[in-house]
Amino acid sequence: MDNWLKSNPDIRAIRVAASDLNGQPRGKRVPVRFADKVIEDGTRFPMSVMNLDIWGEDIDDSPLVMESGDRDGVLKPTDRGFVRMPWLDTPTGLMPIWMFHEDGRPFEGDPRHALAAVQQRFTDLGLTPVVAVELEFFLIDDSGRDLRVPVSPRSGKRRVAGEILSLRALDQFDQFFTELYDACDSMDIPADTAISEAGLGQFEINMMHQPDAMKAADDAWLFKMLVKGLARKHGFAASFMAKPYEDYAGSGLHMHFSVLDKDGKNIFNDGTERGSDALRFAVQGCLAAMPGSTLIFAPHHNSFDRLVPGAHAPTGVAWAYENRTAAIRVPSGAAAARRIEHRQAGGDVNPYLSVAAVLGAALNGLEDRIEPPAPITGNGYDQDLPQVPGSWIKAIDTFETSPEIARIFAPGLIRNFTMTKRQEAKYMEELSPDERVEIYLDTV
Repeated sequence: MDNWLKSNPDIRAIRVAASDLNGQPRGKRVPVRFADKVIEDGTRFPMSVMNLDIWGEDIDDSPLVMESGDRDGVLKPTDRGFVRMPWLDTPTGLMPIWMFHEDGRPFEGDPRHALAAVQQRFTDLGLTPVVAVELEFFLIDDSGRDLRVPVSPRSGKRRVAGEILSLRALDQFDQFFTELYDACDSMDIPADTAISEAGLGQFEINMMHQPDAMKAADDAWLFKMLVKGLARKHGFAASFMAKPYEDYAGSGLHMHFSVLDKDGKNIFNDGTERGSDALRFAVQGCLAAMPGSTLIFAPHHNSFDRLVPGAHAPTGVAWAYENRTAAIRVPSGAAAARRIEHRQAGGDVNPYLSVAAVLGAALNGLEDRIEPPAPITGNGYDQDLPQVPGSWIKAIDTFETSPEIARIFAPGLIRNFTMTKRQEAKYMEELSPDERVEIYLDTV
């Protein structure tokens, strides 16, 4: 890491940041001349900081605050090392960090450690998940009372329409996307194809598949910071909130994954379109955990505006081959690339928790070896299917008591996340719809 600073002598400031349970970066600005100390010794801040609500406030009655004396955790650099922050005027390096106890034990309330624990379960079985995510987001002019599509820098016009796969929509913001791809290159984020989506000013960028689930989650977390920061540099907002516009589709974070054995072979591939027994066992694990996981995939009040029938956000617990109305889709294509697409999560998720929930559920299924129900055909929204929790409160309760979730996440993280969401749900009820949009627009 010290070599990175020597190779980038223009860097004038550094940030150290960890992800809290809401995916918010929490950390410090450190002068470059003190970087060696942070690299070698880490830094410290209260454990409770990893468990703040969406407003950045302590959780009432949390055992991490007064009960424990609001004690510090030790935050150490991750193996990601420094990345640039190209959206800032000052040349700045960001060093991702994660939290440990004083004695070196991982802090179980850190979402990155939650994913590390799931990844270790795969490693212990000689397996490696290969992961890619698709991130949808909105470009928004939030300078006035109502949210609008930004004025195109090219035409000076606002195009008030969803434009699916429109090159014109991409071209309207060509400079923004050119800078975004350049920034991804500088941050080692494997951004692939960009498309315009169905919502107003909505776009999607896919990440390349990679055999490192942690890096995939790191990339998604950093990408969200980058897109929001770069948009502000261009004079508008970018948001991953689930549903900013009532009459248009919301944003998702779809995750594709396969699993390699110790010889590098895809265990979901049996040479047929149907896929292997392992694929179906993993599907069943994802289906069984879906009700309990809904709070991970829909963590905010606004998330449930997206989870409505017919809006490209699945509400039924079902799977299918090559069918986007199902929550779990098995895409067609070459048998060697047989994989699962999990479609329930919104764009407003914490990537570490979302990736951990999907992979942990799949691993539950691989361990249990239970066949799923038959795949559906046709429009899943028109079928009598088991449903995910339909409200935030129900999702909180289901998450807290789910036996599938207890196999994936540590008890402390389940407790902390539940307390966080109950506090947010309480105070969100006091806000108007416009006030809720305002808080979610910039945070998630």
